[in-house]
Amino acid sequence: MAELTVDHGIRLRRAAGIRSIRLGETKVSYVPDGDVRLRPVPLLQDSTDEVWAAHPEYLDSAGHLVGSVGGLLVEHGDRALLIDTGFGPQTLEAPDGPLATIHGGALPQSLAELGRRPEDIEAVAFTHLHSDHIGWACHAAPGGAQPVFTHAEYLVSEQEWDRRDLLEAQGMTEQVAALAPRVRTITDGREIFPGVRVRITPGHTVGHAEYVITGGGRRLIAFGDAVHSPIQIDHPEWSAAFDHDRTLTADHRRRLVAELAEPDTIGFGVHFADVQFGHVRQGGDGPAWRALDA
Repeated sequence: MAELTVDHGIRLRRAAGIRSIRLGETKVSYVPDGDVRLRPVPLLQDSTDEVWAAHPEYLDSAGHLVGSVGGLLVEHGDRALLIDTGFGPQTLEAPDGPLATIHGGALPQSLAELGRRPEDIEAVAFTHLHSDHIGWACHAAPGGAQPVFTHAEYLVSEQEWDRRDLLEAQGMTEQVAALAPRVRTITDGREIFPGVRVRITPGHTVGHAEYVITGGGRRLIAFGDAVHSPIQIDHPEWSAAFDHDRTLTADHRRRLVAELAEPDTIGFGVHFADVQFGHVRQGGDGPAWRALDA
């Protein structure tokens, strides 16, 4: 396996723009909303300063791990599904801890650039209910009082919704209330859209969901926050500070990395800077995560 190219190294340090791939008759596109900057050792507490000194390609000039924030648009004919809705029109800065800064706001414009209006979205499927994944589902459309996704139902894993008290305990009562009228719970293995099945993978949250999209002889696994950074593909034992159950998440991540190395399998990491669509190539002399178009 080749060493990192200059382009690939640059892409690890910048948030992603719109990118699309095709799986047969299905088009899948990343819909940018904003970006997040994370403190690497507080985020991945089993890593060390020495590790990051050896891998400066992941860090910006302030020493922060760079991540993207947004959603995944799945289009099949005239129909459209959105997986996650970014952080929404807000910015947050934290003086310490794993999160340094996060901001959103671009998702409606990104949808427009992809030729879609929010009212075209028939359903929004969530990987989980953290604020950087439900943002626009809890905010009114710019300049109005109506929800952004006027025709969409909100698909949430049954386990996740049953434990929404955990979110309320974290101060997210208003967000839970905003979601509630539109929520429809889903269970493991269910097809929610042509070629899209949910699988429940607890660990990051109690009911974290992944979505497997198949078409054209290939499959794409949108794995949400089971993995936050491409470096975890090389170190699946490193769980994130945000994980509800770090041991359970690490066990799942090991299985996921092996699955992503299988033929005709693509991964989608929503927070993976500008290398979100990729393959796993193990046993080489470079990083295991390889951007799809690198």
